[in-house]
Amino acid sequence: MTSHRAYAIDPGAPLPGLTGLPGGAEAGEPRSYAPAGFDTEDLTLAAHGIRLNHRDGHWRLTLLSGAEERLPGPARTVPARFVAAHARGRPLVPVTTRRTVIPLLGPDGETLGEITDDAVRASGVWREITVVSGSPELLEAVAERLLAAGARPAPQTPEYRTTGDVVTSYVAEQRAIILAYDPKVRLAVHDSVHKMRVAVRRTRSILRTAARLLEPEPAGRLEAELKWLAGELGEVRDLEVLRERFAGRLAELGEPAPSWLAGLGEKERLAYVRLNHTLLGERYFALLDALDAFVADPPFTGRASRRARKVNALVAGAWRRVARRHAELEHAEDPDEARHRTRKAAKRARYTAEAARPVLGEPARRLAAQASRVQETLGAYQDSVIARERLAELDTGGEDARTIDALIGVERGAAAQALADARDVWAEAEDIAALEMVALGRDE
Repeated sequence: MTSHRAYAIDPGAPLPGLTGLPGGAEAGEPRSYAPAGFDTEDLTLAAHGIRLNHRDGHWRLTLLSGAEERLPGPARTVPARFVAAHARGRPLVPVTTRRTVIPLLGPDGETLGEITDDAVRASGVWREITVVSGSPELLEAVAERLLAAGARPAPQTPEYRTTGDVVTSYVAEQRAIILAYDPKVRLAVHDSVHKMRVAVRRTRSILRTAARLLEPEPAGRLEAELKWLAGELGEVRDLEVLRERFAGRLAELGEPAPSWLAGLGEKERLAYVRLNHTLLGERYFALLDALDAFVADPPFTGRASRRARKVNALVAGAWRRVARRHAELEHAEDPDEARHRTRKAAKRARYTAEAARPVLGEPARRLAAQASRVQETLGAYQDSVIARERLAELDTGGEDARTIDALIGVERGAAAQALADARDVWAEAEDIAALEMVALGRDE
């Protein structure tokens, strides 16, 4: 598996010697080129490992992970909307980019890795070194030499000294995911809305779970704006899920696609148009600014200064809430609403345990896995309920009535299976979670 590491380094710093590396690797002949690029005056894109270039007849957006997206638009028009989440109203200007690629070659001339040295200049100068290799030993050896030459890891590995550190790190991680999927959402890349929405929901969840660690007013404002963004993304995602679900069901039944399915696709397309408008708006940019501010200076109370392992109390409390919600199912007047509340509690418990995993280790991982299973089985039931409601709302004037009835029948069967699965999953999850709760409680 190929891995990469990124480093910031001073513009004038020379690269270290690259001989005598593991596997007999040495630096090959460097090659340099200068792709036309754009960035803000203060090189915000470069600072986040993002490059916006036009080469080989295409606009290309390259992210820190190395993923590259081709962007629509002629060479004379900079596709600024795809980096709007980073630029946030600041104009993009031409930048001078000098890229040098140095292959790391083995004794027989085979390529074992690669070093990319990017220097970007506008009103300031920014420089990043990226090392790519499939060999952990080679990657580590090059990293040691770069650090000795004054390079700095980008980004820094988070430290977990307090419960507040756990929360801050998780929010920072989700913020990075939101920004990474922003251009993909604008390009309507499959599943990108879902991934971005999940990151928003994870952020909301940790803010609510950690409410006692946070000043209520600023945390509440941020949570409310995240709820708004989740709703904007949800309009597209819900239509996308229904369209794909019904298309799959129809294929299973051997039925042709009815006209109302195309209408659902048109609704999805228009929802994407509205979402793209939202992602160019001041409210969205203000939310991103608020996330930046939270990560830089979280509004913590004194409780957040407790040592990091005390986050076990948040994890345990989140699971106990799942158990209480599940117990309510037995006498609930509205079982579907009770299942929905249980699912939401399981989702929050899962995200809380995921956030705590770097500190709590395997007990948190296993608890997150059980919460995920509960969430998914109840989610399968909820999806079927929503699908039947949407099918019942269709007004085709008698057209396709037989097909709609058949789909409703399939969804009833799926719902019954989901309920059976949910009962089995809960019985197992409850037993496993009881053991993990004991493990978590040892440090309370």
